[in-house]
Amino acid sequence: MPRSTALKPEQVPADSKPTLDAFTKNIGFTPNMMATFAQSPIAFNAWANLLGSLSKALDVKTRDSIGLAVSEVNGCNYCLTVHSFTAQHMAKLPNEDIILARQGHANDPKRDAAVQFARKVIVSRGQVSDADLKAVRDAGYTDANVMEIVALVAMYSLTNFINNVFDPEKDFPAVAPAGSI
Repeated sequence: MPRSTALKPEQVPADSKPTLDAFTKNIGFTPNMMATFAQSPIAFNAWANLLGSLSKALDVKTRDSIGLAVSEVNGCNYCLTVHSFTAQHMAKLPNEDIILARQGHANDPKRDAAVQFARKVIVSRGQVSDADLKAVRDAGYTDANVMEIVALVAMYSLTNFINNVFDPEKDFPAVAPAGSI
């Protein structure tokens, strides 16, 4: 049961409205997570700016795979529904690759290194080993790319935590609960 009600359009704070309206226009509807998150214009707009900036990092398949791996570790079933949907429909990842990403892997060797590294970052709270860093570098990622992976982990964790705390009603197709794959 949701712990916070998604805002109705007339309840959205004025400072959140332009950002929420832009998402609604791009997506075609207002996801409950965003209508809940919009209650704090400061947090919501900061996240939206980070999301916009990080949408230029790496490629969409890698970003969505990292989102799936992080959401799985954080047990965020809402985000798993969102990332599974976007991975399938926007990144065009097959179901097998979506399951692999949730397990912290990918079929593509370079993407696999990024997803494994992202999973290690979230599991170890950033206390990765020299070998972990070497592996992602050896796969072809620069230090700037590694920073982008860490930033993606942080951004996805933010939405995971918001959704785990407030538990908005799911409005994307259901997936198997975290930990059950």
